[in-house]
Amino acid sequence: MTGFPIHEDLPVAWPGPPPAETDVVVIGGGVIGVCTALYLAEAGQGVVLLEKGRIAGEQSSRNWGWIRQQGRDPDELPIMAEANRLWRELAQRTNVDIGLTQGGVTYLAKTDADMARYADWLPYAEANGVDSRLLSTAEVGELIPGMSRAYAGALYTASDMRAEPWVAVPALAGVAARAGATIVENCAVRTLDIQAGRVAGVVTEKGRIAASGVVLAGGAWSALFLRRHGIALPQLSVRATVAATDPLPMVYPGGGADDDIAFRPRKDGGYSLAAGGFHELFVGPDAFRALPKYLAQLRADPFGTRFLPAAPRCYPDAWSTPRSWDADGQSPFEDMRILNPAPNHRKVAQLTRGFHELFPILVPFASRPPGRA
Repeated sequence: MTGFPIHEDLPVAWPGPPPAETDVVVIGGGVIGVCTALYLAEAGQGVVLLEKGRIAGEQSSRNWGWIRQQGRDPDELPIMAEANRLWRELAQRTNVDIGLTQGGVTYLAKTDADMARYADWLPYAEANGVDSRLLSTAEVGELIPGMSRAYAGALYTASDMRAEPWVAVPALAGVAARAGATIVENCAVRTLDIQAGRVAGVVTEKGRIAASGVVLAGGAWSALFLRRHGIALPQLSVRATVAATDPLPMVYPGGGADDDIAFRPRKDGGYSLAAGGFHELFVGPDAFRALPKYLAQLRADPFGTRFLPAAPRCYPDAWSTPRSWDADGQSPFEDMRILNPAPNHRKVAQLTRGFHELFPILVPFASRPPGRA
């Protein structure tokens, strides 16, 4: 396995140069951009994927790594059921082990009200052929032994999976390249090339590329890119802190979560930990513009977001980040090749303490010197 997450010091794997023309340009080398390029190439399209930094350099190498159907919005469920199938297929096509494991996902219920909410969701799972079911207190204890508390029950989906995102997405980029896609890292797309009111390609820091189609898969940068062209995308970029432990004994092969903490084992023997229902929003101009679109969610969970007054310099929605720039000059996408937010260290300490409290059997191992666990 490569280290994680992916960062700018890693060598460029796909240096280019980009071609002068193609059928479709894909902007952004995360999991969405990479898979889009793969399936376009397999459909016989000429496709060029352009990434301003590194493949999977941002959210696509920093997420929890859950491949989850459980708990999804009903409209999402058919998509996630299909994604579950596709991940199994794609894992067979890579030339590395991406850590794909069917370990299941468990939502731990602290109260009877939690159990009632999970029960209300079950008909949606059944309608989409997803194997979710409710577990009793005793069944939870059998599934995840060694916990310091007894739960009212749980929602459990045995078919849910996990993988190592910092390995999986670069591996899929290799599949896309072998299928005929051209991938170029360290090549920012500055603007669309608009001619006679139609998209005719893109302008990159390395020149123009003519193309009849462009797919924007720019993650946290998408709203900023589109605003340059007068298009408003109501997008909020939030920070969620995830911590990684050293190798520890296995307590449960799947992903688990309650209101306070989420955890899942990694292929290297450690655990990824995250705070349940906690994220932070750096408030900027686009956050204010998008507010009306998110009012319903804000009212439903007014304390689920911690608001911070300003993003660091060069972030997509920082107050100082330009919203307009010339196609022949440097763009904000070159000012920050990889968006790498600093973690919330206080939250990391809380996660570590909470994980040890939930699994006291791991504390002796966690306190040993490195190499002796």
